[in-house]
Amino acid sequence: MEITGVADLPLHNGKVPNWLIPIMKRMSRALLDVMLLEWGPDKVVQRFSNPLWFQGFNNVIGMDWDSSGSTTVTLGIVKESVNPKEDGLAVLGGKGRASLQVQEELEKISSVLNVDATKLGRISRLVAKVDTTLLQDGHELYHHSLLVTESEWAVIQQGMNVDTKFARRYHWRSVSDPVDQPHEGISGARVDAVLNVLPKEGAKRALLDLLRENPRKIVQEYLRLQSVIRGTSLDTWLNLGTIGAISREARIVYMRPVDVTRVESILERLREANPGNLEEALLLGLGPSTARALSLISDLIYREPPSYQDPVDTPYDPFKYAFAIGGKDGVPFPVNRKVAYEVIITLEDVVSRAKLEKKDKERALNKLRELSVGVKEGT
Repeated sequence: MEITGVADLPLHNGKVPNWLIPIMKRMSRALLDVMLLEWGPDKVVQRFSNPLWFQGFNNVIGMDWDSSGSTTVTLGIVKESVNPKEDGLAVLGGKGRASLQVQEELEKISSVLNVDATKLGRISRLVAKVDTTLLQDGHELYHHSLLVTESEWAVIQQGMNVDTKFARRYHWRSVSDPVDQPHEGISGARVDAVLNVLPKEGAKRALLDLLRENPRKIVQEYLRLQSVIRGTSLDTWLNLGTIGAISREARIVYMRPVDVTRVESILERLREANPGNLEEALLLGLGPSTARALSLISDLIYREPPSYQDPVDTPYDPFKYAFAIGGKDGVPFPVNRKVAYEVIITLEDVVSRAKLEKKDKERALNKLRELSVGVKEGT
């Protein structure tokens, strides 16, 4: 499993105007036709898993280059534009309630595409859990889309930070394992501190070991350490040599509130289930608060801290693609309908010609086969 990127996008008010929606749908379909013809469905899914390429596609169809809606609207448009039976790919899930319908949609399309609905449904749930529990960056997920072909898949999900009003988009592509693979090609605006267990093998092992401990003992240890980082009885703890200095970033992460009663209940359930790895623990109910409490103990008692650094880097600015036909909010200029339709018609014409040429080639090959059979039979 490989996360191929994360992008930060500000919340924009308003909605896509009614006159722009048909343009965006037709442009999306024209672009998809070209891509499917040139690359095939697997490559299309791979392209969408790249956050910068996704942003360029979003710009070209007329969405704003820096809007949080570039994820929800673009994927909604693409979902309506694709035909799984004809295109060999499907877009599932979406915003809000639609994000919870992935499993149901997978079961429906399994009669059209040869996909393992159970396996992909598990992957879909696991990816969402990883980006909320093992990586805690202050963004609450509200959009989750799964793009699938018979041999490739990608997940694109988005979270919103209610304080900064910025959205963050997470891109995943089928490789191996979401728990054990680091983020790759991540981009966006940094935040002060995050809890990121993913790159720390020792921290991951410690979390799993702590899940096997007595839940009551874990909660008591957590409460004692909370008193330490809040400043009470610090000298006593330091004199005992139990913990060392704790960084500002760690304090920011661990001082977020945790419902210890609920955490204890979850720990009891997980201890009884005895998960063999973190994947199982996540799917059985390990959530952000419990992971944060366990990470504090792992950090200060067992000296196996998570990372507190935001795992994003500086993105390549995809703003230039917004100059294709403009953006819905008038940035860098209002959508130019004339140019948009000229592009659409040109693309549709290219696809039509290519499809005709393909049919002509197929007819010629079939004719040659018929002649070849005739020669062999002496006709």
